[in-house]
Amino acid sequence: MKKNRRVGILLFDEVEVLDFAGPFEVFSIASVPEQLDKPFLVQTVSQYGKMIKARNGLMVQPSFSFENAPDFDILIVPGGYGAEEIEINNETVLQWIKKQQDKVELTASVCTGAFLLAKAGLLNDKRATTHWMDIDRLEREFHEVKVERNCKFVDEGSIITSGGISAGINMSFHIIKRLLGEDVVETTARRMEYDITI
Repeated sequence: MKKNRRVGILLFDEVEVLDFAGPFEVFSIASVPEQLDKPFLVQTVSQYGKMIKARNGLMVQPSFSFENAPDFDILIVPGGYGAEEIEINNETVLQWIKKQQDKVELTASVCTGAFLLAKAGLLNDKRATTHWMDIDRLEREFHEVKVERNCKFVDEGSIITSGGISAGINMSFHIIKRLLGEDVVETTARRMEYDITI
């Protein structure tokens, strides 16, 4: 079992708060019985590493910029207005995401973060999902994507997409189950007082 996987969470202006905060919490507090070191080191990254303004005004200071970010094992791409309307037109961000796919163990999107993966070409010929309010748009704009409805997440091996906002928490538990097993999931969910559906 690999220890200390580094989880990178992409941040940008107008990112949906729970899209990144949910996975951040799940991965951060996960622990393996009788193992002192935590299995995940969770860090945030943005294009410039400067303070970002998330949805509804929450200010967040990313850990890294694209220039000084370490190599991640898992990349989380959240959604929100900033993903679907702003960063989807940011070629630097799209190319960075695409480049990470060659380095990471897996890439996961939350909510409309799926649009960034789709625009980067990572979802071509793959099943994927997003927030129910945006799923028609995903299907309309990205014909190469096999859109799935009415599900919390879709696992395509090295790429996982989740539905809207809180579904990113379920997806995070699924990833932990895949990597570390059911016991770690149950312990983490109990600690969070979260009813998991994975």
